[in-house]
Amino acid sequence: MKSRTKKERAFIRAVKAFYTKEGRHNLPWRKTTNPYSIVVSEVMLQQTQVERVIPKYKEFVKQFPTVQVLARAPLRAVLIGWQGLGYNRRARMLHECAKEVVRAHKGIFPKTYADLVNLPGIGPYTAGAVMAFSYNEAVPMIETNIRSVYLHHFFKDKKDIPDTELMPIIERTLDVQNPRVWYWALMDYGTYLKRVHGNQNRRSKHYKKQSKFKGSDRQIRGAVLRQLTEHSATFEQLHERTAVSKPRLKKQLEKLAAEGLITTRTQKGEARYTLPT
Repeated sequence: MKSRTKKERAFIRAVKAFYTKEGRHNLPWRKTTNPYSIVVSEVMLQQTQVERVIPKYKEFVKQFPTVQVLARAPLRAVLIGWQGLGYNRRARMLHECAKEVVRAHKGIFPKTYADLVNLPGIGPYTAGAVMAFSYNEAVPMIETNIRSVYLHHFFKDKKDIPDTELMPIIERTLDVQNPRVWYWALMDYGTYLKRVHGNQNRRSKHYKKQSKFKGSDRQIRGAVLRQLTEHSATFEQLHERTAVSKPRLKKQLEKLAAEGLITTRTQKGEARYTLPT
């Protein structure tokens, strides 16, 4: 590894000073090194604000306290427990991940990056997060807040910056002795920068603007799943209760079924939609 520049050393001091004074030291997932709890928190935090995740995380790990409990639970119960977070396919993939950990790893989360990233629903960042936050292993990684910090400090007034340009600096500034706290500090600092300076990620080559929720397919999917947490329903009942046009509703029901998030069954000669068992 190349030696750090003067600017990089000053950057490290600034990030650590910020975290000491302003860091979110009491987040519930920062009070554990249990890889299961870390995975739950990281999957929940994908595209969801911390304030919304905190109560749902506490409820979820209370209902499903171990990876074995989650693996044994019916998907229906997992989807109901996930309600309010959106992007429900994350719940299904988390459920699949738990079942694979129990099946292939005897209920113990792997301790290598290569094995973690091969689990269902675990991408490069989440695997790196488990390595850092559970095992305190120094794995270079990047996500929204980390990216924004490096863009702000090292690429001011530049646009379309690829992650490949950020990664060498991330690697050089990584605290190999305590990566867990270093990444916490970067994430908290990134949140602060967004609040004060706006979304730095717009200058990233990988930036994609999130579509509006109101009237979106995501809203329709969420409305359907909320209805089905109470009881099964026919197409006409869902159409009436969600006020979604029949063509759009039909399309989303087909997608939800293809993703395994809903099933159909016949009752008294009529097709009904329900959550999977």
